[in-house]
Amino acid sequence: MTRDRLHFLLLNIGHFLDHLFSLIFATVAALVLSKQWSIGYAELIAYATPGFVAFGVFALPAGWLADRWSRDGMMVVFFAGIGAASILTGFANSPLQVGIGLFFVGMFAAIYHPVGLAIVTGKWRSMGMRIAVNGVWGNLGVAAAALATGALIDGFGWRMAFILPGGFSILVGGLYWLVMRENIHLEARTPKPKGRPDTSHLSADYKALVLRVSAIVFLTTAVSSIVFQSTTFALPKIFDERLQGLAARLSEWLGTIAQGGEGATEIGALAFLVFATASAAQLVVGSLLDRFGPRPVFMAVAVIQIGFFTVMPGLVDGLAFLVALGFMLGAFGQIPINDFMIGKTAQGAYRARIYGVRYVVSFTVFALTLPLVAFVYDRWGFDTLFRILAGAAFVILLAVMLLPGRLPEPAEAPAAAE
Repeated sequence: MTRDRLHFLLLNIGHFLDHLFSLIFATVAALVLSKQWSIGYAELIAYATPGFVAFGVFALPAGWLADRWSRDGMMVVFFAGIGAASILTGFANSPLQVGIGLFFVGMFAAIYHPVGLAIVTGKWRSMGMRIAVNGVWGNLGVAAAALATGALIDGFGWRMAFILPGGFSILVGGLYWLVMRENIHLEARTPKPKGRPDTSHLSADYKALVLRVSAIVFLTTAVSSIVFQSTTFALPKIFDERLQGLAARLSEWLGTIAQGGEGATEIGALAFLVFATASAAQLVVGSLLDRFGPRPVFMAVAVIQIGFFTVMPGLVDGLAFLVALGFMLGAFGQIPINDFMIGKTAQGAYRARIYGVRYVVSFTVFALTLPLVAFVYDRWGFDTLFRILAGAAFVILLAVMLLPGRLPEPAEAPAAAE
């Protein structure tokens, strides 16, 4: 394997781990801690909120540090830091201690998206497909969080669901440093652009078009984050409530209950199957983005979400599983679109910081979404949540209809001196 391919592989593994660490607690809370600690699910997930706040707040300084120091250096910090934070969380003995551990997980998790995506979009051609492949790895991390956590719960207890992935991440960080250490030193010594980019050569019409696209990007980022966070975080609990018949049949086939398992493996396996299958939508979307641009692709994805969220209320077992697969195809399919639009319109020297702003918005909404899920679930259940998400997808559709047919792509302009 060439150094270039290994670099891309390590970046993909980073995206996998980023999403895995962010959702380990979702499965642990739904299937174990709410029973072991006698705390309601709605109350328990509140302790995940600080982690998602950190996920958003620290994205902007992470992007700034990457642009001012070294993007690859920040990736080493990401792997080592998130691994150590996860191990720390595995030793928690109370909900408060779990919340503190998840805060540090979120702080280091914030590094990946502004930094890793800036590397992916700035280093290789076929941007849409590269983002899509990288996105699939992230979605597989979402899927593996449910599957691996469920299996580790049944086999070794919930603590190892945090500790083992943490140790693996630290090892990957060491490998990343070995592969990219020369580039880290080179980046650190390279003069960085100062001041703001020169926009004097851009026309007023062009600037207005960029402002319009930017407003749509950040609006759809916020609303789509509600959809993505609600579905990925709550799916293990949704399946625990609605797929018991399907899970029992799977358990009988696997023979885990007879061996004394808690059934977490079966729920995790069903969630993994949905997440892993839905992640393929990003490959299709990435190819379509390179061919047709974001407007028609984004509209199609929004329509898919509206349809499946609308029919989900009241369904159980096989039908619920198939419809959940449908709305997750839409939720995962939308992920690379805003990143594609930023990669096309942002000047490369400032791309990490712009991605940082994008993910401050995204992960701040992630944090705010958890109390929303808890509030809605505690009072009305998941059927009301599905109707809210259908409305959110409709808002996305209206916003995307205002996108231009072709994105503005300025030539790189030199930065203004301070």
